Amino acid sequence: MSRLFRDLKKSKIKIIALEQTGDAIDYRKFRPNSPAGGSLALILGNEVRGLSPSTLKKCDKIIKIPMRGKKESLNVSVAAGIALFELIRALPN
Repeated sequence: MSRLFRDLKKSKIKIIALEQTGDAIDYRKFRPNSPAGGSLALILGNEVRGLSPSTLKKCDKIIKIPMRGKKESLNVSVAAGIALFELIRALPN
């Protein structure tokens, strides 16, 4: 995975993690501003374990989907759909 991150950064593609962490920002407030014309890579982890701390450190931003109640995770395909919908909608025209 280190090579992937290195290649993305070399191509000036912003790496965005989708994870529930204390410093993550609400996905609805994130605005993709990238020197590569809005290009970004969305990194998602395992539904139970999430992304490792070492992976999170390599990301440019961490976004989260706020959750209410006791459930702390969504199915990864559902989370991806929610995040991608908002990220695409937020791209400048």
